[in-house]
Amino acid sequence: MKLTNDYIRGLVEGRGSFTFSTNNTRKVPAFVIVMHERDKMLLEKVRDHLGLKNKIYVYGPYGNDGANRGKNTRLIVREFGPMKNVIIPFFYKRLVGNKRKQFEEWLEKIGSDPLVPESYKLYYKLYKSGYWDKNLKFLN
Repeated sequence: MKLTNDYIRGLVEGRGSFTFSTNNTRKVPAFVIVMHERDKMLLEKVRDHLGLKNKIYVYGPYGNDGANRGKNTRLIVREFGPMKNVIIPFFYKRLVGNKRKQFEEWLEKIGSDPLVPESYKLYYKLYKSGYWDKNLKFLN
């Protein structure tokens, strides 16, 4: 079954996150989708639909509360080019509710957080300049 852009955006509304990969000295903007290990093939389809080359990671299980949790799979995108040319334009002004708010706050934080390397602040500058308004890559 072929995935649609709207299906992927809906999946991200529930299972995706716009976040940062961090260490003590810097924060790198990241996009992550986390699902149960049984959905690894679905994450591979999402990755392929978006034209990404990222590996799908398998982690876990997590928690020490006695619950029988399975492993989880993650699609993690941190690389500069795919973030600028695929992830941000794909979701820009196309999310609804809290995920839209999270996405916009994430872009703002990229511009204001001193731990974000200067090179990644280009995302914020493009956002503020209206670049993605003029250059929407994914119209559906």
